[in-house]
Amino acid sequence: MSHVFDSAQALLAAEGIDLGHTEWLTIDQPRIDLFAEATGDHQWIHVDPERAAQGPFGACIAHGYLTLSLVNLFLPQLLTIDNLAMGVNYGSDRVRFPAPVRVGARVRGRGQILRAEQLADNVQLVVRVSVEIEGESRPGCVIDTISRYTFNPVTE
Repeated sequence: MSHVFDSAQALLAAEGIDLGHTEWLTIDQPRIDLFAEATGDHQWIHVDPERAAQGPFGACIAHGYLTLSLVNLFLPQLLTIDNLAMGVNYGSDRVRFPAPVRVGARVRGRGQILRAEQLADNVQLVVRVSVEIEGESRPGCVIDTISRYTFNPVTE
């Protein structure tokens, strides 16, 4: 369920809230293979199921950057920003990969608004997104995203 914000004031007041989680997404080998093709990273732990079965993870694992890229899929499921003139991805504070995401695993995004601050005409929002792995105690990825939002003027 997406939390909806339609003004700078609403975003600023949301600091600290838990955004909940998204639906589960299964990480299958075709998704991993497509990511390998797109990035040129064909390391055997990602794309060779027979060799990976004998490796340290017991199966192929998703690329860390594939897991990270899912944050772009999960963020709009966690929060919706309406009445925008413009929104931009400003960067991130931290990215970590605490646990491998094995092929066949189900993952979901969990979000929390860490900080919201007014910067001139923009609101800078820091959202921590954890890519949770079903049945695992540690997430596959944790990132503190930074976005900047400019709202349309309020008309009376």
